[in-house]
Amino acid sequence: MKNEIKTQNISAGKIKRRKKGLSGIITRTLIALIFSVFFLLPIVLTVTNSFMSTTEISSNYGKIFSSVDDRNGREYIAETVNLKFIPDIVSFEQYWNVLLKSPDYLLKFWNSVIYVVPITLFQILVAALAAYSFTRFTGKKKTIIFFLYIILMLMPYQVTLVPNYFVSKWLNILNTKWAVWLPGIMSPFSVYLLTKFMKRVPNEVIEAAQIDGAGEFRIFWNICLPLCKSALFSVAILVFIDYWNMVEQPLILLEDSDMHPLSIFLSKINAGETGLAFAVATIYMIPNLLLFFYGEDDLVEGISSQSSLK
Repeated sequence: MKNEIKTQNISAGKIKRRKKGLSGIITRTLIALIFSVFFLLPIVLTVTNSFMSTTEISSNYGKIFSSVDDRNGREYIAETVNLKFIPDIVSFEQYWNVLLKSPDYLLKFWNSVIYVVPITLFQILVAALAAYSFTRFTGKKKTIIFFLYIILMLMPYQVTLVPNYFVSKWLNILNTKWAVWLPGIMSPFSVYLLTKFMKRVPNEVIEAAQIDGAGEFRIFWNICLPLCKSALFSVAILVFIDYWNMVEQPLILLEDSDMHPLSIFLSKINAGETGLAFAVATIYMIPNLLLFFYGEDDLVEGISSQSSLK
């Protein structure tokens, strides 16, 4: 009789724990869903509003800059904006103006591509070589250099912007693409992350390759890089997004406005070009979204692996 009562109590306790666990999962799921909706609202608003006609956009957002202060010429919000997610009539007018009637937008878009793609590729290459060196070789000099990398990584870019300006001026590359490329390629962020990841490569694998007669370059190319694929993808995505949205570097290092990327040009769109701003912003988001969806699994795996590092 006592055994039956104990068995019933144990089964009842298990049922309660299962109910609590299920309710906890449902609660966390609802909270995550609410936050995801709030985070996605600006993106959805931008995309849907890009398919509105100029007349509809003016009727919804034209009141934003309706009041002007005559004393200093600044514009202030006069009335509440009518946020609208579904257009009355789907129109491709804004995309027609951006892609065909306004070549400046396409020029700035390709400027962004020309800056960001080489920075991403060569930063990963330099960082992978440096990370392999930090992983394979030991000594006080290596420790000091790696510590300096960490210090540089902790500094915001605005702190090193002035030294970069003087170095670019000394190298006579100011107002050229190299003024943006070189600091981006030599960024310490990727070196730190890849070094921490490469330290997880088992020494037994490297020793077995050395016994088979593999040199350092072969170990690096055929063993370390394939094992660090997820980390390479995650770092590449983070670097691409970071430099795709850069503002300070081109403003300081590039005097010619024709060389500025689209990230700077977006901030210069006039108040009367709200529709163009929606269309340009939608086009501007496409490379980031495509890159994220393509390497989503590797990004999640790389970040989860980095979080488990000690």
